[in-house]
Amino acid sequence: MAHVRDLLDPFDTALAAGITALAVLDAVAGPAEPAALDYAVLLVGSLVIAFRNRAPRVVLAISLGCGLAYTAGVEPGPIATVPVLVAVYTVTAVGHRVLALAVTAPLTVFAVATNLAGTDDGTAAGQAIQEAILPVGWFVAALVLGEVTRHRRAYLEQARERAAEAERTREETALRRAGEERLRIARELHDSLTHQISIIKVQADVAVHLARKRGEDVPDALVAVQDASREATRELRATLEVLRADDENTGTGLARLDHLVRRAAVPATVTVEGEPHPLPRDVDRAAYRIVQEALTNVARHAGEATATVTIGYGADELTVRVDDDGAGGRGAAIPGVGLIGMRERVTALGGRLRAEPGPEGGFTVEAVFPVRERV
Repeated sequence: MAHVRDLLDPFDTALAAGITALAVLDAVAGPAEPAALDYAVLLVGSLVIAFRNRAPRVVLAISLGCGLAYTAGVEPGPIATVPVLVAVYTVTAVGHRVLALAVTAPLTVFAVATNLAGTDDGTAAGQAIQEAILPVGWFVAALVLGEVTRHRRAYLEQARERAAEAERTREETALRRAGEERLRIARELHDSLTHQISIIKVQADVAVHLARKRGEDVPDALVAVQDASREATRELRATLEVLRADDENTGTGLARLDHLVRRAAVPATVTVEGEPHPLPRDVDRAAYRIVQEALTNVARHAGEATATVTIGYGADELTVRVDDDGAGGRGAAIPGVGLIGMRERVTALGGRLRAEPGPEGGFTVEAVFPVRERV
């Protein structure tokens, strides 16, 4: 029974029930007295309409056969032809036009010939032809309506395809423009900052070298300039690499986590919880970036600290946590740009981010990404 219910469409079921009720009422109210077998044939030919969209050709064959069988035993009223008309319409609408014509043409000829067979003079023949025009018109209307429906469905399908293509084109254009903008920004940064920072760094290095060569004390301000210029050069280079990189083609995922930790400016260890499994590409890249930014923040703000990176694989979530034992309390009141960027990245993927000082010092950054139905 459950399988039958899966095959039935609610609209088609209601349509079949309505046609069956009308056909039975027409048979009961008509001048003929159908037998039990006639009613059975009428019911089968009408109720089969419930499956018209599942098996249109089979439904047409059954409704046509039952209609002819009912006509052979009882002189039917016009309602008895409705199941066949609906089946012809359905077959035409789904594209089987040759089959619909092959069924309709003999039926129209049969209807005209049947009406003419009972006439003896020209006047009666004319009347019979006029009476035959009505059922012929119904079949022609079913064919035309089915063809119109088929063209409308084809038009709507083409419209959906064009809309999907337009959306895909817009996304590709947006990605291309974003890439071009990244490259433009990278060129501007390189042209406007790299040269100036390099000059500052070289001059600071020379000044420190000369001071030490002469045995003089190096001013703290000069050392600070040297360190700051070196750090600015390193950060600018990293920024340019990010702007020029294509995340789709570069290895920025948890598979490179060990390499990232080895290059980190602070001692760090990695712990994996759960069974690793494939991740969606955007989640994989985002998790990598979260660890990268968190370790960078530890190096900048935590002083002498060590970090622990924990990757937790769950059935429907990926947890990324970075704990450090450095100076606590930083960023708790006013989040920096790094934390804001991490939160935006995590939120865009439907996840959540927690960044707060630990209860016993240090700082914790934890991101949770949903991964179910995204792989």
